[in-house]
Amino acid sequence: MSQSIILSNEEIIFKIRRIAYQIYENNIDEKDIILAGISSNGFYLATKIKEVLDTISDLNTNLCEVFIDKKQPLKRVKTSLKPEEYKNKSLVLVDDVLNSGRTLIYSVKHFLDVPLKQFKTAVLVNRNHKNYPIKADFKGISLSTSLQEHVTFEVKTGKAKVYLD
Repeated sequence: MSQSIILSNEEIIFKIRRIAYQIYENNIDEKDIILAGISSNGFYLATKIKEVLDTISDLNTNLCEVFIDKKQPLKRVKTSLKPEEYKNKSLVLVDDVLNSGRTLIYSVKHFLDVPLKQFKTAVLVNRNHKNYPIKADFKGISLSTSLQEHVTFEVKTGKAKVYLD
């Protein structure tokens, strides 16, 4: 199968920076913010967003890794932080690609058990094929594709790319 590059590493860096500025603008009056990245690619992106936020703001930004079984999302979701650590704080759930919305909606469900000050979502690629009522508050790019096409976010040797195959 052939791959079509949608976002190069440089473009991804630009998109992450823009998302970080949007998150900061949305949380300008906050002292603390939690970036909860869905394990693997979402957590990688959350880490990169945190790096930018740490340079552009005085927000106390904490990372939280979200562990979800994407094949069986009804299984218990786990996080690297205890609920008390994000209770009554502003939280942004981060993932790489929003396709059907299944991963995000089941991750959101986990956080609904804890009172939060504010809850937002951020994705690098929003595919517009949602089967669940979830939206990305912050997105790098919106992409209309066919259901047969697959969007992949990949990181190799510190370089990232998004491609369509």
